[in-house]
Amino acid sequence: MATRYPKDPGLTQRMVLTMFLLGLVYVAFVAVIVYYSSSFAFALVLAAGFLLLQYLASDRIALYAMGGREVTPQQAPEVHAIIDRLCALADMPKPRVAVADTDMPNAFATGRDPKHAVVCVTTGLMRRLDEPEVEAVLAHELSHIAHRDVAVMTIASFLGIAAGMLTRFAMYSGMWGGGRRDSRDGGVPVVLIVMLVSALVYAVSFLLTRALSRYRELSADRAGATLIGRPSTLASALVKVSGEMARIPTRDLRKAEPINAFFFAPALAGKGRQEMSLADLFATHPPLEKRLDQLARMEREMGLA
Repeated sequence: MATRYPKDPGLTQRMVLTMFLLGLVYVAFVAVIVYYSSSFAFALVLAAGFLLLQYLASDRIALYAMGGREVTPQQAPEVHAIIDRLCALADMPKPRVAVADTDMPNAFATGRDPKHAVVCVTTGLMRRLDEPEVEAVLAHELSHIAHRDVAVMTIASFLGIAAGMLTRFAMYSGMWGGGRRDSRDGGVPVVLIVMLVSALVYAVSFLLTRALSRYRELSADRAGATLIGRPSTLASALVKVSGEMARIPTRDLRKAEPINAFFFAPALAGKGRQEMSLADLFATHPPLEKRLDQLARMEREMGLA
């Protein structure tokens, strides 16, 4: 989709590389499973069906998880006005607009393509940020739609889902008894092989998708700040949202954690820091300081600092 959002070759290359690497892992994964037992074909078909459902209904699933509802311009005139202005500025189709009635200050965009996209903002965000800051957050979210990285993340998560489902299937179904290799032949039990391979595949796919997720957030920060021409406004929104998130009860944050990767700011995050730690490898978002430093650098490059 051609828009006025700046192209990000780095994001495109990372999305292609992630999909390619996951494809290689998936081929090897299926080959091992088929070699040891054709009985697991059902689990793979089930996982593929789950992927299709997730891909086609990702927007509705995310809205349901957050208690969001689509709103008309009459119901949420301020949000629609901002989205209209940004879409005109970016020369892109307007997505559906939703509001989630929750005190957690956040926003997210989802949908398999621009025609099926939705942008959701929480009432907590609207109460805490002023209009330019809300505009900056929504510019960030619209860039995810323009770059189609939501669809790529949905597809990329398939391998981990398949591996997880197959592990559970092997543990509880008892179908490993008909495998070509088992302990009666003096070899390693099929169930153990399946579980080990599945665990390895899940770990690889998890780390690859998390690395892509962190980069796409930095890319969306750059694109959103460039579109509105005020990196400092997006930085101000990030600081406010991150600070206010600490005031939200942990139980409420944990309820929202399943869609953490889609949020403007993570519902649950560790302490901010610049250096990469082991915990950061599992994070859906880069450290706050890294995002703020990038925006400060953009502000200087634009001659606004």
